[in-house]
Amino acid sequence: MSTPNLPLPSHDGAPLLRRLPFLVWDKLSLYIPALLMLLLALASFLLLQATPEPVAPPAPRAISSEPDNFMQGFSVRNFNADGSLRSEVFGTEARHHPDTGNTVIDQARIRAFNERRQLTTATAQQITANAAGDVFILEKDAVVVRQAGRADDGSVIPRMEFHGDYLRVTLKPDHLSSDRPVLLIRGQDQLVSQRLDFDGDQRVADMEGAVRVQFAPRP
Repeated sequence: MSTPNLPLPSHDGAPLLRRLPFLVWDKLSLYIPALLMLLLALASFLLLQATPEPVAPPAPRAISSEPDNFMQGFSVRNFNADGSLRSEVFGTEARHHPDTGNTVIDQARIRAFNERRQLTTATAQQITANAAGDVFILEKDAVVVRQAGRADDGSVIPRMEFHGDYLRVTLKPDHLSSDRPVLLIRGQDQLVSQRLDFDGDQRVADMEGAVRVQFAPRP
């Protein structure tokens, strides 16, 4: 009895099965760049959503006009580079105002020397000095006295006094002015005007308004 010939199993599909993962990977690799771009865009969107909005900077605070520093029963001295005294300020109370930089001094007295070492004193119930210390506003019973001295040419500069309710004094240039009545005493002579502009460097006084003059008798 002969044994029938049975068909052998075919192996034609084996190579296809072995290549199937690579075919799938080849197909997927075509979409990987697009998927990466999509993921990157999604991550950027989520990051922007999670980032808080920038906080607006706080508005600058207005500088207060209230005094921020006080001194009581004080005296302050300023010296030149050679060690000589340039000015000295006394007062019962001083208040510094940060909004203007000014210092207000009650019951103030000031002594100052110019380049020729000519002494000038100033007193008032209240004196306001600017931050640079070269402009002074004297109010209420204001008196400025400039002692006698000599000019560069050797001529005598007589003693001068300025009296008023309001005097404005600058150091550089040497200047004194007032828009209110002022009594000027020069030596023994007296002059009264409604407004005054005095140039200390030129020693010239410009007096306006009703001016009254009283000259002392000359020997």
